[in-house]
Amino acid sequence: MIDLGIVVVNYNTRERLRDCLQSLDANRGAAFVVYVVDNSSTDGSAEMVRAQFSNVRLIESTVNGGYSYANNLALRQILALNPLPSFTLLLNPDTVLPPDALSQSMAFLSAHPDAGIVGPKLVMADGKLDLACRRSFPSPELAIYHSIGLDKWFSKSRRFGRYNLTFLDEDQTAEIDSVVGAFMMMRTEALCQAGLLDETYFMYGEDLDLALRIKKKGWKVFYYPAVQVIHYKRAASTGSPKAQYEFWRAAYIFYKKHYASTTILPMHWLLVAGLAIKGRMKLVREMLRPLPPAPNRTEIYS
Repeated sequence: MIDLGIVVVNYNTRERLRDCLQSLDANRGAAFVVYVVDNSSTDGSAEMVRAQFSNVRLIESTVNGGYSYANNLALRQILALNPLPSFTLLLNPDTVLPPDALSQSMAFLSAHPDAGIVGPKLVMADGKLDLACRRSFPSPELAIYHSIGLDKWFSKSRRFGRYNLTFLDEDQTAEIDSVVGAFMMMRTEALCQAGLLDETYFMYGEDLDLALRIKKKGWKVFYYPAVQVIHYKRAASTGSPKAQYEFWRAAYIFYKKHYASTTILPMHWLLVAGLAIKGRMKLVREMLRPLPPAPNRTEIYS
């Protein structure tokens, strides 16, 4: 019986993907199935998976439809399994897991029946904490603090340091708003209730969006640093103008979807102007188009 379905989305990170899959093979105490979705890579990633990891279920997308699109290709297959796995993991290919990462994370969710999501302590190659592994939702207030640097100047402040929760001990388990999609283990029941990833996002923001929808269903989100995972961050997107644009586009989509209707006009126009400056004319054109209605962006499973 499979307890855990894992989705790894890959785009031209063959060597990192190999390391990630090897670390998954070394995990013990968990019955899991791994889906690798190759987002139309050109570096031989799919061929490597076929040749070296016969236990992996490979999905080759003929188009690079983005992170949400690719994850959803595999999530639909996981949610069609019978019996349904108790847990589902979104995992980036630029991660390396210790041998007990899966079993410990699953045990945490089993011990906390109100937990819908758990994420580990992510440590980057230089040994520093990946701040994105424990986050608050980027409300208009926090977005302004972050944009003017107050979260960095007053990182230990419970008011200004909420963006990345820098006032918390990094080795302290905590209930938070969201973990990052690089390692996001969910109770499958919570995922079914909230629906799949929103494909309006190409990359960035979709993990925050999903966490918010899961919390709205009454589930809690936890940062669990007893599990520590290496994250070679942005192996597929470092320095890419496309990635920079999609970051600001995702910020706009998240704001428009979850906060715009309740934000007072002066702050609304301040935020929109700031995003327009960051995303430039390409994002301004995006802002002039309405977002597609929600049923076209997510699928709910019951």
